Amino acid sequence: MRKIRSQTVQVAFFSPKIRVFAVASLGIAMALSGCNKPDDIQTPGQKLDSAIGKTEQAAAEARLQGEQSGADVKAKTEETFAKAGAALKNATENAESSAKAVADKAINKIDDMAITTAISAELLKDAEIKLFKINVDTKGGAVVLKGSVPTDAVRERAAAIAKTFSGVQSVDNRLVIKAK
Repeated sequence: MRKIRSQTVQVAFFSPKIRVFAVASLGIAMALSGCNKPDDIQTPGQKLDSAIGKTEQAAAEARLQGEQSGADVKAKTEETFAKAGAALKNATENAESSAKAVADKAINKIDDMAITTAISAELLKDAEIKLFKINVDTKGGAVVLKGSVPTDAVRERAAAIAKTFSGVQSVDNRLVIKAK
């Protein structure tokens, strides 16, 4: 038996692969033996107390972070609602302004149509003027008379009739005198 052991030692001593393996194994064994070495000798009760302390600290940090996150969410929500309220107020004011402008335009058009209709009806009632075609246009209270009449007196009478109506701001008499 001795012979086999000495041969094995001789092979290990001379073979480079076995030498590397032996050195590596020795290094691993030393490293593992160092891991089992206790750096800090604590009893199981002390280890449990340490773990509980770390858990309580982590819970306190999580609670603080949760409170901070809640405050941030609340602040952002309030800011968002404030911005939304301001935007809604502006939109409402713009809508009211637009609606008022549209209503004013509609009223002006109705007023202009009423003025045009009233002046045209009154011109048709006049015995001298009804024989002539006079076109009446009104925009923003400004009346324009167009067409042809036989005399300057008829022309002036048509302008005078147009000026008598409420809402008339001005009269542009474009009636042309043409003898029959």
